[in-house]
Amino acid sequence: MTRSVVVTGIGAVAPGAVGREAYWELLAAGRTATRRISLFDAGAFRSRIAAEVDFDPRACGLTSAEIRRMDRAAQFAVVSAREAVADSGLDLAAGDPARLGVSIGSAVGCTMGLEQEYAVLSDDGRNWLVDHSYGVPHLYGYMVPSTLAVEVAWTAGAEGPTALISTGCTSGLDAVGHAVELIREGSTDVMVAGATDAPLSPITSACFDAIKATSPNNDDPEHASRPFDATRDGFVLGEGAAVLVLEEKEAAQRRGARVYAEITGFASRSNAFHMTGLKPDGREMAEAIRVAMDQARIDPSDVDYINAHGSGTKQNDRHETAAFIRALGERAYQVPVSSIKSMIGHSLGAIGSLEVAACALALQRQVVPPTANLHQRDPECDLDYVPLTAREHRMDSVLSVGSGFGGFQSAMLLARV
Repeated sequence: MTRSVVVTGIGAVAPGAVGREAYWELLAAGRTATRRISLFDAGAFRSRIAAEVDFDPRACGLTSAEIRRMDRAAQFAVVSAREAVADSGLDLAAGDPARLGVSIGSAVGCTMGLEQEYAVLSDDGRNWLVDHSYGVPHLYGYMVPSTLAVEVAWTAGAEGPTALISTGCTSGLDAVGHAVELIREGSTDVMVAGATDAPLSPITSACFDAIKATSPNNDDPEHASRPFDATRDGFVLGEGAAVLVLEEKEAAQRRGARVYAEITGFASRSNAFHMTGLKPDGREMAEAIRVAMDQARIDPSDVDYINAHGSGTKQNDRHETAAFIRALGERAYQVPVSSIKSMIGHSLGAIGSLEVAACALALQRQVVPPTANLHQRDPECDLDYVPLTAREHRMDSVLSVGSGFGGFQSAMLLARV
């Protein structure tokens, strides 16, 4: 018999909000955390804005040795994991470490550490041949993205399956989905799962500038991320992490755990079409939604809220609007849809786990977070996008979707327990 999986712990490091409760308060208030980039001199770039985390690693409990060893993305993941484990109430040391696993997603790995070290080794790019002896002792760890999952496994004492999932901007959803499958099949009893990315560096800005994907609204960064708005002009980069503790449902109930939500369905598809382009009909995302609903044994009438990918590009917003209508039919016009990227930007691989965390909190509190900055809806995006203000709403089942470069399309369903 397939085992059910529930969320019993949540940890978050997000722009404008470090910690789970601060994160939810930001979302419920519809407060934006986008601003001019301060982590490096962005003056030469087309887009000079981002959603940065105000992060003090020492205040978050990291030691000097951990700070020296870990890239910013790893620090985010470890801090989030520690919060999630504490929130779950589990005594991980008392359990079988071989039955505890880790699944962490990341799109771009240790970007900041790698770029900083390359600048040092190459004398800011002046030298083609670099002297490795100037590198930090843990440079190899920056090169291997799986070290992000390893750091979380060390933190949790996990000796079960440990994986780094990198599927672009769906990495956070897919990492949680992978963890759910491991529990369902009986390979583990508990998973520490989520995603992290800290991509705010010159190389990332240059890459997105080149394809003009990010917003150039540098004079008004607070209102630059405008999913589904007719005046939107690209997404806003972000950073952050969210980690969940997932448990087999019956075991969680036996120990009297507080349960945020049950994860009832997950599916992923690829459009096999283009590295950055999307087909306008949204067929692959719609198929992922349909399979996830079949897994959850629900139909469109049971979906009470959709947490959209909602990046704020015209191509994406229209693509997923078409996918919702294709998958849900008339129900798509009755269900509130919102994008939290309007508030915390797009943290690439991390955003999917931040969105799953937001869905679990929304289910627990029966409040739909808003789409900030939505003042003039795109006529081609004709659903209820919950503009500007959070909304109390009865929810038993919510859908979260992700869309990533490479054609990745993922869908996850969470239910109230």
